[in-house]
Amino acid sequence: MAKLRYLPLPTALVILAWALWLDPNLTQIAAGVAIFLFGMMALENGFRAFTGGALERFLQWATSRLWKSLTFGVLATTLMQSSSLVTVITISFLSAGLIGLAQGIGILFGANLGTTTGAWLIAGVGVKVDIAAYAMPLLIFGVLLVFQRSTTLKGLGYILAGVGFLFLGIHYMKIGFEAFRDTIDLAAYAVPGLRGLLIFTALGIFATVVMQSSHATLVLTITALAAGQITYENALALSIGANVGTTITAIIGALGANIEGRRLAAAHLIFNLLTGVVALVFIHQFVMIVEALGDWLGIGADDFTLKLALFHTLFNLTGILLLLPFIGNLVTLLEQRLKPRPRTVSTPRFINEGLLQTPEAGLEAVRKELDHLFQNVFDIMALVLHIEPARLRRGQGLEQAQVPPERTRVIDVDDYYQRRVKPLHGAIVDFIAQIETHDSQTAQAFRLRAASQDLIEALKDIKHLQKNLVRFMVSTNPHLQREYLALRARLIRLLHELQRIAQGVEENPALSFDILRVETEEQDIVANGQLDRLIRERRINSGVATSLMNDSGYTYDIAKNLINMARVVFAPAEPIMREIDHDIHLDEQEIHDVVGQREQARTPPETARQTGETPR
Repeated sequence: MAKLRYLPLPTALVILAWALWLDPNLTQIAAGVAIFLFGMMALENGFRAFTGGALERFLQWATSRLWKSLTFGVLATTLMQSSSLVTVITISFLSAGLIGLAQGIGILFGANLGTTTGAWLIAGVGVKVDIAAYAMPLLIFGVLLVFQRSTTLKGLGYILAGVGFLFLGIHYMKIGFEAFRDTIDLAAYAVPGLRGLLIFTALGIFATVVMQSSHATLVLTITALAAGQITYENALALSIGANVGTTITAIIGALGANIEGRRLAAAHLIFNLLTGVVALVFIHQFVMIVEALGDWLGIGADDFTLKLALFHTLFNLTGILLLLPFIGNLVTLLEQRLKPRPRTVSTPRFINEGLLQTPEAGLEAVRKELDHLFQNVFDIMALVLHIEPARLRRGQGLEQAQVPPERTRVIDVDDYYQRRVKPLHGAIVDFIAQIETHDSQTAQAFRLRAASQDLIEALKDIKHLQKNLVRFMVSTNPHLQREYLALRARLIRLLHELQRIAQGVEENPALSFDILRVETEEQDIVANGQLDRLIRERRINSGVATSLMNDSGYTYDIAKNLINMARVVFAPAEPIMREIDHDIHLDEQEIHDVVGQREQARTPPETARQTGETPR
């Protein structure tokens, strides 16, 4: 059975080779299709070079309203001449949580309308002008730029070469179909009536699924129509089939996406199927409207290629007008019918293979997945610190942090790590390694990877801290007990503050991070002299003093690693807010200066002893 999976491709290649050998005219048409598809691929690669931040930020801004989402879909597809790329980017951003399902549906509706501009371009210029003459200069300059080191120049080169290949492919398809008129008239095989509509709609679906491009199917249809090789009615059916067949791109793009991506693919399928059915049922009415609009626009009575482009635009616009008022209902239906798959706490929630094609969305998904990883580490740390994670998230029990717990227990951190942390951490690191980043994205990926390691290091340190924490929180030495309860209280408060920042409660995260850093420096009992005072005043012996010194170091490292992680993961995503945060962020020297000033403002130890106050 395994061998049978490899039979379809060789069989198709043999059949294609036999068909090309039989008729050289078919070779020109097939070569035109191949060159056109290669041009589409080059064009997509070119535009991907410009998806390193600008397009993504514009997409987030352009989807705040439904009409903006529609407009973005139209303009992006018109510019890129690739609804497939727009679809993939939209699914990626939806999977990363950067846009909502309603906005994603709006973009896809607009992309369907935007893809009709390609039909107008091909029908109005491609089949009436010798565009091969324009293809050659584009290819020359495009290939020269492709070999440059600059990502921008390379992307521009792919775009120019892609357009050149598109023009060249259209040229070869056109002359191929024109050559058929001397040997065979394909129009003689046209099928009239409803049967013909259904057959050619199915052919349009099949061709689009095979070539993965409705543009390629439309070009093939328009060039065949211009050469008189298919009838106008059959061409209309082929365009409907191309529209329905293009949903396969969304479905394939959603295979590696999360539940939101799959819901968007389902919405795309519903829209295109409904639009196709409406176009088939009311095709005669559409033809009448096309004739009337054609006369008003000055389209010639026998200019069937432009009429086909008008028909393609008209039935897509009708589909949008029909479904636009029901987008809210469609979102509700999809959310009710398509449920998320059951998952464990160690299952990735945001990263998936579909996001690898759009680095900016992929990195944003990593950031959210690291928040998920932090929540798992948060739960384990809370248990080690003898406080319920749910209560700590709500800010309950903080006042009891300095009070010994009623019952102490040892948490198997290794077991929790293997079950809840290691699988998720491994998936994050593997995903980051697969993202093809450029320039600033590479630095961002490095920071995210370092943040994930900071979390793991913090978890390892609290594992080492736990042994003495459990032992000395209930020590008979009140001074030693107080110090370990203080270590526990510091970490409990830190986790609570980081949780507040993660939830967006803090208005100024950058300032909160700096305050936490200052407090971490202040509370280091080795640096502030508290450990020396305890030893000097014989409140603890040298044996436990070394344990306390080591555990204070673990606490300091845990706090430092968690704060460093939080700066990367919980920092504002908007570029302007990042600049503001950077401006108010304290550097190392400023932090030490603040600590020194606060130390000087404290009550001197001698005065404290005179007043009976315990120095800290």
